[in-house]
Amino acid sequence: MKLIKKNIERDASGAITLVAEEPEDMYNVYNLIQIGDQLRAPTIRRVQTESSTGSSSSQRVRTTLTIRVTKLDFDSQASELHVSGTVILESPHVKLGSFHTLDLELHRNFTLAKQEWDSEALRRVEEACDPGSRAEVGAVVLQEGLANVCLITNFMTIVKQRIEVSIPRKARGSSSQYQKGLDNFFKTVYDSVLRHLDPTNLKVILLASPGFLADSLSTYIFQQATLFDNKALIKNRSKFVVVHCSTGHVHALNEVMKTPAVERVLSDTKYAKESQAMEKFYSQLSTDDSKAWYGATHVRAAVTQGAVSALLISDTLFRSHNIETRKEWVRLADEVRSQGGEVLVFSSLHESGRGLDSLTGVAAVLKWALPELEELEEAEEAAREQEQS
Repeated sequence: MKLIKKNIERDASGAITLVAEEPEDMYNVYNLIQIGDQLRAPTIRRVQTESSTGSSSSQRVRTTLTIRVTKLDFDSQASELHVSGTVILESPHVKLGSFHTLDLELHRNFTLAKQEWDSEALRRVEEACDPGSRAEVGAVVLQEGLANVCLITNFMTIVKQRIEVSIPRKARGSSSQYQKGLDNFFKTVYDSVLRHLDPTNLKVILLASPGFLADSLSTYIFQQATLFDNKALIKNRSKFVVVHCSTGHVHALNEVMKTPAVERVLSDTKYAKESQAMEKFYSQLSTDDSKAWYGATHVRAAVTQGAVSALLISDTLFRSHNIETRKEWVRLADEVRSQGGEVLVFSSLHESGRGLDSLTGVAAVLKWALPELEELEEAEEAAREQEQS
């Protein structure tokens, strides 16, 4: 993402002009825009015209419109963002109050105006415009006949291709058909790696599988690279890291990120920090659960007492269409930072973020034990039972 212009007033209102340069940037924009914001962007509108003879015709016209946002639709697979709303500025082609959907495009400026740019929105802009937030990690997670070729960025895990190839079982006394099927599988994965994972620009490429399958894939990749004199692969061979995991499905990336070899290489990436934070939370929950809590009620109470060492919060909570709800989460995050605690905003498009979402979207590791928070849950359950009766 590139920052073109920033004009924020003292009361935190104002507008920021940005341009999305990568498909992933659309996810950051999705997290910035809220219902009620104003968005100005180029678009195509079908316009009806009538001639002097009374005949009518329609044509597609490229224009720039400003809308007040009423709805957002983000397609994570295609990284496409569609923002709907009512037109609020005069246009030669569109009447005021007309409904229109802006399909935000790469490499085209757009301007987002808010009544209030809170600290999380401004932090998101800063992170998104940081060149260091580009994709740094490629990964192939596989088991026999199944592979997921992925790019891992600061904000998204993007499955570039899911591969499924039927591999015959080993026949007693002969394995030729099995080996032929396995070679076909490896070739398909190899072609996908060439197409989607550029070793020159990536920090590391992880090959992960149960057993020794990832080792065999690594051997196959560099046999092919030598055979076809693929200098980019050969030169960057040291970037390929083979690790063990229990399955070839995407969720195994959480497991992969916890291995010591990967932690050493990726210790400074956002994804690794998220995975490590979740691991620390679960570890604390199993050893002393009075220092690890999840759920809005418990976390809110812990923040009030200044006891939070690390706040783990999903970006889904900041996307709330309820302005007061968002304001509360922003306030709590700012309060934890002011108390010297760490705030980790998890991406809901990472496996670690999905795991946090399953725990209500917010959790905390505390500086000291607060066993009395258990009473809050008991009080809430008693209140619910009383309401139902």
